[in-house]
Amino acid sequence: MTTTMLFVLLFLFMFMGMPVAVALGLSSIATILLFANDSLPSLVLKMYETSEHFTLMAIPFFVIAGMFMTTGGVARRMIRFANAAVGHLHGGLAIASVLACVLFAAVSGSSPTTVVAVGSIVIAGMVRAGYSESFAAGVVCNAGTLGILIPPSIVLVVYGAATETSVGRLFMAGVIPGVMLGLFLMVIIYIVARIKDMPRQPRASLSEVLSAAKNSIWGLLLVIIILGGIYGGVFTPTEAAAVAAVYSFVVAVFIYRDIRISGVPDVLIESAKVTVMLMFIIVNALLFAHVLTTERIPQAIAEQIIAMEMAPWQFLIVVNILLLIAGAFMEPTGIILILAPILFPIAMQLGIDPVHLGIIIVVNLEIGMITPPIGLNLFVTSGITNLSIGQVIRAASPWLVALLIYLLFVTYVPQLSLWLPDVLRG
Repeated sequence: MTTTMLFVLLFLFMFMGMPVAVALGLSSIATILLFANDSLPSLVLKMYETSEHFTLMAIPFFVIAGMFMTTGGVARRMIRFANAAVGHLHGGLAIASVLACVLFAAVSGSSPTTVVAVGSIVIAGMVRAGYSESFAAGVVCNAGTLGILIPPSIVLVVYGAATETSVGRLFMAGVIPGVMLGLFLMVIIYIVARIKDMPRQPRASLSEVLSAAKNSIWGLLLVIIILGGIYGGVFTPTEAAAVAAVYSFVVAVFIYRDIRISGVPDVLIESAKVTVMLMFIIVNALLFAHVLTTERIPQAIAEQIIAMEMAPWQFLIVVNILLLIAGAFMEPTGIILILAPILFPIAMQLGIDPVHLGIIIVVNLEIGMITPPIGLNLFVTSGITNLSIGQVIRAASPWLVALLIYLLFVTYVPQLSLWLPDVLRG
């Protein structure tokens, strides 16, 4: 009865148009007050204990780092390097757009931010070069999803905190899948460009390529500092986030000089707004997850699946279907905090590596970013182009097939995610 009312209230509030975070919190509180035996004081204590998780402290620092990198000219420099490197190929500007998304995802940690930073520059350039606006929008909308897979990813930090999985291993596990997805999209673009004879750019000279690489190197060093510091034992992931924030400030203000000292407070205010929004979602999702755990929903589902003697590959099919549906309606952070406590114990009993599970979840959530009706990248892309939401959905839809194929590859080839962290761990 309690569980039924929890989900009935959740969907009722969402149907009424409430933000997902508010719906999660209100449904949880109403269920506790009206149907459960738990008390509000114990609930408040649980929320405080969970939300003060040390790993979650990394979120505001990574947000600040990404905001400095986004507000400055890092994206512009990376796009210049990408164009110089691959612009001469068939469909070169489109391929360069994907490469720029891969590079910028490594410093932003956010899919919508990647779409805005890269798309606001390259889409107009692609249209001027002869590409259709819908093709350009579809490419950037899909490639921008890499922002939550390639480290440093805020979504991976949240998963690590929710499941007590090493954030350092998760970051390393996201590198190869992220780069390979970028390469996969580039190959598809190249094939389509050859068939349709899409525009090519003049080949850049070696000096131009080296000059562009030199100008963008300060942004790319951020990833090396973070991953190298974590796996070199210099600092924890949370400390790495703080280092990233300071480094991004120095690069944006003193090296690139894209932001004046007087503009720093504005960047910090915007970072605070994003952090408050994320933490509000996290706290309400943790509240919802606490009610689920109190009612033993994860344990009951785990026992039922184990009793069905479901094989790991069958369970992963269920995981993918569940996450693809959820991703169409909810924000990635909320999905992880609600579903991870349910899926994680089952995966552990079936012998599925927690890091592999985390990458599978994130790839599913990437697809959710471009899936209607709530796919956030769709709305962001519409906002930076002249296209309506319906037009953006039609532009992004053909690429969903490629992402679904890649999801199967990530799901059933675990070494794609585990090889690099296992090698580094020795």
